[in-house]
Amino acid sequence: MTKTLQTSAIESVQLSIQSIIGVVKNLSEKEIRWNPSAEEWSIMQIITHVAEAIPYWVREIQQIKEHPEKAWGRGLTDETRLKTVSVENVNSLQISDVLDQLASIPVYVEETLRALSSKDLEIIAPSRNPRFDGKSVEFIVNHLIVEHVEKHEHQIQRNLSKYSQE
Repeated sequence: MTKTLQTSAIESVQLSIQSIIGVVKNLSEKEIRWNPSAEEWSIMQIITHVAEAIPYWVREIQQIKEHPEKAWGRGLTDETRLKTVSVENVNSLQISDVLDQLASIPVYVEETLRALSSKDLEIIAPSRNPRFDGKSVEFIVNHLIVEHVEKHEHQIQRNLSKYSQE
């Protein structure tokens, strides 16, 4: 990943987070907390997840940079792998607080990515998840941060489409 690609990743996260915040700010609380189905997350669960997951992956990158010999990520049997305490308890959260958390993510991501050298991006550390073992820091940036945010941005749009059909 060159500086240009780092800049691209930073800009992508910034745009996706801004888009998510812009959409959610214009929704009613009912729309935000509505669940499309028992298997799908509400928009509130999605934004809570993004607010927790992206800082998690950024911290993992920082840990890999400092200790490349240590395993990173969550294993397949980790109870918090797909659900976090906040995602399961969104009813106790205020939408404005989660939006504030989201708003801080682009700065946090930018600070971390700008501090990475080309060598840092090539680091391959062991992963607790066999699917990601042998993957580089560049992969984490692209897949677990940039694509992750974009995926959830699209998920919000799907939820809104389903809500409008309700």
